[in-house]
Amino acid sequence: MSPDPVAAARPSAARERILDQAIALFYARGIRGVGVNLIIAESGVAKATFYKHFPSKDDLVVAYLDEVDDVWTGQLREAAEAAGPDPADQLVGMFDALSNACRREGFRGCAFINTAAESQPTTPVHARTVAHKTAVLAWVRGLAEQAGARNPGALARSLTMLLDGGLASGALDADPEAPAVAKATARAVVEAART
Repeated sequence: MSPDPVAAARPSAARERILDQAIALFYARGIRGVGVNLIIAESGVAKATFYKHFPSKDDLVVAYLDEVDDVWTGQLREAAEAAGPDPADQLVGMFDALSNACRREGFRGCAFINTAAESQPTTPVHARTVAHKTAVLAWVRGLAEQAGARNPGALARSLTMLLDGGLASGALDADPEAPAVAKATARAVVEAART
């Protein structure tokens, strides 16, 4: 009997438990503050099972960042699309994702910035953080081009820096007005970039 390709592609329950614990622990305590033994204990798997799915801690951290990337990028895109079909409105609308993120219980800022601060520049973990930021920047640049910005690259860089600053502010001072201020600033920056 040949193996079931659907079952082979589906992640195992043990892998999902490990990853769920890693997501919660890495985000709450940082990647250096959480050891493999704690994740093994919290996920209730054997050490051999852990290493079968994640040969190294770096492999687990990259998988954690992949999950966070899917969620955050999805939230940015949904917020942009909810603003309507105009790309300029979408550039401003994506900041609604910032409002939702900053209100979340246990919010600690950007998982990618936090992880980059704890990783060495030459590691796969650091490379994954850079890949996320590069992909978001490219997406925003595409919207900026569609919106008719004079310098789409500069607009995209300004808006992504504003997003990162809003995430940092939400974690550092927890000012509930920070996302609204970031969105208003984004609107002014987008309007100035199109005139």
